[in-house]
Amino acid sequence: MLSAPFPITKLSYRRKFLRDITGQTGYQQRKAQLFNALGPKEWPLTRRAAHVWEKLGPQCVANAVLFAALAAAGLWWAYPLLWLVPLLTWQMVITRIRNIAEHAVVPDSDDPLRNTRTTHANVLERLFIAPYYVNYHLEHHLLFYVPCYNLPRVHRILHASRYASRMEVQPGYAAVLRLATAKPDHEDRPGRLVSVARRVRAGAEVNGDQSAGGF
Repeated sequence: MLSAPFPITKLSYRRKFLRDITGQTGYQQRKAQLFNALGPKEWPLTRRAAHVWEKLGPQCVANAVLFAALAAAGLWWAYPLLWLVPLLTWQMVITRIRNIAEHAVVPDSDDPLRNTRTTHANVLERLFIAPYYVNYHLEHHLLFYVPCYNLPRVHRILHASRYASRMEVQPGYAAVLRLATAKPDHEDRPGRLVSVARRVRAGAEVNGDQSAGGF
């Protein structure tokens, strides 16, 4: 997952950010997704085709319909510019940041109040990083059936309870990133495998998870 292992160095996070924002992470993730959909090489072609359709068929159809609709409206350029490019770049950046905020460097992996985190978000953070109240992740874990718009209310109830002091809460995403990048730079160890092809050569399994996807 994106949050392990942490803390890391600032240099390490900088490399991850550059891979994310330049589309390298998104490319590796999509490639791993395709490899997973193709299934094992020993499967017959018909079974592999059926598996591809099961895993990726609906998404491909939805994207084809979206592109066709935009092209019919004379806006074909909106598909790559407003969908593909953000998906492969900014989406990777915020997915990593959110995953770090939710699960990295938590105080106690066995305590449901401290094995995940709620991060307070200002207006800009809610707009660009944490829409739909996803920053209330601790509350979501405790009461996963609560609609997203009620998570702030759950947070207020818990904050007013005797459990408030045990809750893992941070004042913002910048504060979480400082915790997650607290490892000294002189301990930086670059060069971990990020390419699916290189992982295969190293004997790593390529499947649909984020690790094999180049994170």
